[in-house]
Parts: sequence; C-alpha cells; structure tokens
Amino acid sequence: MQDLATKFANLTIQSDFIFKKVMSRKRICKHLLEELLQIEIADINYLEAEKTLEPEYTSRGIRLDIIVADDKNTHYNLEMQVKNNKNPDTDTYVLPKRSRYYQALLDIDLLQKGQPYDLLPPTFIIFICVFDFFEKGNYVYTFKKRCLENLELELPDEATTMLLNTKGTHGDISKDIKSFYDYVNNHIVTTDFTKQIDDEISYLKLDTKVRREFMLMEARLLDERREGKAEGIAEGEANANIATAKRMLAKGCYSLEVIAELTNLSLADVEKLKKEQAEQA
Repeated sequence: MQDLATKFANLTIQSDFIFKKVMSRKRICKHLLEELLQIEIADINYLEAEKTLEPEYTSRGIRLDIIVADDKNTHYNLEMQVKNNKNPDTDTYVLPKRSRYYQALLDIDLLQKGQPYDLLPPTFIIFICVFDFFEKGNYVYTFKKRCLENLELELPDEATTMLLNTKGTHGDISKDIKSFYDYVNNHIVTTDFTKQIDDEISYLKLDTKVRREFMLMEARLLDERREGKAEGIAEGEANANIATAKRMLAKGCYSLEVIAELTNLSLADVEKLKKEQAEQA
C-alpha cells in the first residue's frame, strides 16, 4: 500500500479531492460550464463546497461536490464519477437514483423555508463519468422530463441532468470539452484550457497547506474505515453468538445460564431466544 505522500503526488483530476480544488478556481469552472452548455456566463458564485444536505435527522446525508450559481441564478452541481457502482442487494446501478436524490435535496436546500416552490431556480446536475453508463457512445447524455404520449411536450420544471461520458465517441461537443475528456482519461494536455488545469494541479501539489489538508482528510477516512470495520466485527460476533445460542437451545441439553456464559449473551437475551423458538415450533 503506497504511503500518503506518494498517493498525494500521484493524484489526478479523477481524484475527488483534486477535482474539487480545480473546480474551485472560478476561471476553470466557469469556462467548463460555458463550453459544455455553449452559453456565456458573466460570473459564477460558489455555494459551500462539499455541502452536506440533511433535511431531517433520520434522512440519509450526502455531500455535494461543487455547487455554483451564475449571474442568471442558474445553479450547477458538478461531480466526478469514477466508478459505476452497483447496489449488491438489488444488483442495480446507483447512478440514476443518485441523480434523482441529488436533485431533490438540492431543491430543498435552495428553497428557503416559507418560500413558494415556484421560486426554485433552474438547476443542472452534472456527473462527469469516466465510463459510458448507457454504452451508446454519446459524449453527453442530457435528460429533461418529457410527456410519453407526446414527446414534443417538455415539463418546464427547469431541472436538467447531464451525464458526461469521457469515453464517448460521437456527439456535438466543443474542442475544449473534448480536450477536457482526453485530459480526464489519459492526462493528455492538448489545449490552453487543459494546460490551465494541469498547471493548477501542479501548483496544488506544491502547496504545503493543500498537502496537509489531504493528509488530514485521508487520516480521518482511515479512522472511519477502522471504526466501521470494528463495528462490523462486533456485529458479526454478536450475530455468531446468537446463532450459537440458538443451536445450543435446539439441542436442549444446556441450561440457560450455561448458554449465556458461553455466548456472552445476557440471560434475558437467551430467555427471549428460547421463547421465540417455542413460538416457532
């Protein structure tokens, strides 16, 4: 396993950490949006980067990467997607529902309490994917809501989702967007725009504050993984103890006190298991 210093030195634009840093540079983020959407943007302002959206205490919290608003109050959420993850329980890809969830929570965050929902601003959820989710070869997949009975009818809710496919082979994109794709894929500098990005990354890697921030972030993540692993082991041990207690109860040759002692379960828990087995018999 490579040490943190080597890991930091090898970071690319595909890294979540580096991507956020690069897109936090106004000139780069603004130009990317202009080239992607083929529009002119006078200025952009950043909402809190890596914002955690938690509408309720019990709700699943997510962290949005880069959220910016332009001079016309259109809001953009940019995120790098390196892996096309699946939910092992349902065997379905998570990206579509992820985009839906991002849109919902972004809307909640943008609408102040008490405001009418018609004040919701136009939004773009933009995923920069280093894989072709639909395997159709498009450079860009853009989604808006349309009427199935009449595809000419578009629901004017001003919500757009874009999946950028850096592995795409066809479609209408600008020279700078194509060069950006090449840079994301292979670290190839072919235009002034990608040179700006590459120079920014080189500058970031020389910044001791950025290096320290990365080290601290990785240390926190490592601690979280260790805590999660420990919790998983503890949960696994508890489940194993319950299974052992059930087998001992089924044999009927052990006292409840002995079972509790050997499995580290409380006597009350063993009595509860015995009652459950009796009810199922």
